[in-house]
Amino acid sequence: MTDMGAFREAATAWAAGGPGDLARELAARLPVRTAVLLEGLSDAAAVTALAVRRGRDLAAEGVCVLPMGGAMNIGRFARILGPSGLGLRLTGLCDERERPYYSRALARTDAAQEGFFVCAADLEDELIRALGVPRVQELVLAEGDSRALRTFLRQPAQQDRTPQQQLRRFLGTKKGRKIHYGRVLVEALEPDRVPAPLDALLAGLRPPPGTGGGDPSTEQFPSGSRRRPQTPR
Repeated sequence: MTDMGAFREAATAWAAGGPGDLARELAARLPVRTAVLLEGLSDAAAVTALAVRRGRDLAAEGVCVLPMGGAMNIGRFARILGPSGLGLRLTGLCDERERPYYSRALARTDAAQEGFFVCAADLEDELIRALGVPRVQELVLAEGDSRALRTFLRQPAQQDRTPQQQLRRFLGTKKGRKIHYGRVLVEALEPDRVPAPLDALLAGLRPPPGTGGGDPSTEQFPSGSRRRPQTPR
C-alpha cells in the first residue's frame, strides 16, 4: 500500500469513529494538502483515470482522492479533514439531488463550498451523455458485457426508460461494474468532451511548484490535442 493509500484508510477509519492519531501523523509526514471527497469508488476511478490522462500524479502533489462510502458521509469527512480538523483544502463532486445536503454539511464545518462541482444525476450519467449512447454501447461490447446488457434490456422495468437511463442503470447492476466503467468511460472520452464537473475538478487541482505535475489544460492523448475550456455547472 502506498503512503497516500495508508492515509486514505486512516482517514476513513477516523470518519467512522476511530482514533485520528494515525491520520494526523500521515498527513503531516506526506504531507497532504488537498482531499478530493467523492461518493464512491466509481467516482474515484474516474477522477484517477482522468488525472493519469493529463499526466498528473495526484498523490505526489499532496492530493488524496478519497471515496467516502456514500454522500451522506460528507459531514464526517469535512469535520475531520477541513478547517476544524486537519485543515486540508476540500474539493469533490456531488449529485444535484444532494447539493443542499452538501451545502449544509460544509457550512457547519466552515469548509469552502466553491471547490465542489455538481453532476446532473451522477457522474455516470455525465459520462454517458458526453460519450453518447452508441459509443457507450460499443464500449460495453468491447468489454465483453454485451450479453449481460441484452438480458438487462429485456427486463420489463427497463421498457419505459430512455437508452441513456437504461445504460446508467446497467452500470450499477453488478458489483464492481461501476468502478470498472468509471475508468473505461473516462479513457474513451475525446479531449474536448470531458464532462464539465469532472473537468473543473481536475483543473482546480493545480500542482504546487516543483512537483512536476502536468499542465491541467493539456490532455495526454496520442493526438496531443488541447481540450477546449468548459464552464463548470
